[in-house]
Parts: sequence; C-alpha cells; structure tokens
Amino acid sequence: MAEGRLVVRRLLTESALVTRSVMVTETARASLADVFAARPDVPVYVIPQAVMNDIAGFDIHRGCLAIGERPQPARWQDVAASGSSRKAPIVVLERVSNADNVGGVFRNAAAFGAGVVLLDPASTDPLYRKAIRTSMGAALLVPFARAKPWPGALQELRDLGFALMAMTPSPDALPVRERVQLLAGRHVAILFGHEGEGLSRAALDICDHHARIPIASSVDSLNVSAAAAVALYEIRHV
Repeated sequence: MAEGRLVVRRLLTESALVTRSVMVTETARASLADVFAARPDVPVYVIPQAVMNDIAGFDIHRGCLAIGERPQPARWQDVAASGSSRKAPIVVLERVSNADNVGGVFRNAAAFGAGVVLLDPASTDPLYRKAIRTSMGAALLVPFARAKPWPGALQELRDLGFALMAMTPSPDALPVRERVQLLAGRHVAILFGHEGEGLSRAALDICDHHARIPIASSVDSLNVSAAAAVALYEIRHV
C-alpha cells in the first residue's frame, strides 16, 4: 500500500514495482494528472473525500492511495553484488522492529547513496505501509533482501569482500569518522541493530570493524535511523 501523493508518484514513475490500481480524491487526481496521463495502463478510481476517509480509516494520505504487487524475494547475494558493483556502501539491519525506523533507514540509504539494504529475518518488512510512508517512497526504490541464514550470512558477506562495520555505542569502538577513513577504498557493509539492545553478540563478533558516534555522556545512544544518517554521511564524505 502506497500512501500520499509523493509516494504514489514515485511508485508510478521511479519504481520497478507493478501498480495494480490507484484510488484518489478529485483534488489528488488533479495534482497527479501528468503521471496518470503517462500511465494509462494503471486503473484510477476517483472517489469523494468522505468515502476515502471511511475506506482508509485515517487521514494522512492526502487523498491518494495505491496498491502495488510485492516482488518475488531476491537472493541476498545477488542484491549485495549489485551494490558492490556500484562501489556503494550497503546497509545491514538486525532486529530493527519499528516500521518508522526501517522506513527512516531506507530514506537515509537513498539520500546518501547506499547501494542496497539487507535485513535479517527478524527486521520489519520494508514494504509494510508505514515503512513505505516514512521512507517517502525510498523503500520502493532501494533494492533490498533478507539475509539468511543469520548470522551466517554475515560471514558469507565478509567472504564476498565486504568490510563489516558494526555500529555500537561501546566506548571501545573507534569514532565513525576515524573508522571510515581507515576503510577508505573498500566496499563497506554498515550494520545497525535493535532499537533497545543494539547488535547481537554474534553479529558483533563477526564484524572486524566497530564504530561509534561520539555524543554527549548524558545520552546513551542515538535512534537507529539517526545513527544511519550520520554513518552514511561520514562514509560518503571520506
């Protein structure tokens, strides 16, 4: 489910995903007229605002909803290889359960040029409607896959030539700017963990490189989406 005019526009104009149909109010139809004209293959249903509110049950969609088809799951090795071929860092999520955080990470991945996102089997679905909305449609654009078995996939990822960089608040880890400078020129996979517990011990042990974001001592950690933005910014500007 794609919600909102910007997200639906991206689904129809930028995403490779198939759109089954769109439901809009008259106002939303007018704002997306150029898109609908270019996509006559997509059915568009125009309904009154009151009907839209009754169907959706909430009013954050700006009168615009679309249904897309979920693609077949991709092999994570193929997805990782596509990121490697573009010489871009990749993002790996372990047990990130909040849909807003998953969407925020995808938005940051798109903003800072991460090639792909890999998720462990426990992380929230990037194509859950709230994750799509929070990502501002980036979850429809950034390639992703489930990496399994877990955490064995991390060892395989390292064997594929990626430098595994675990993000952790541990004081023993190097500041992220120093760490990414040491990894300059390498294909880097940046790992982010559960909102409360961080990365598992097993994931941390597989990673050769640990990094932290220096923050005030009165704060224990950053939100995982914020941490992803900082880390991806630093690696982009190395």
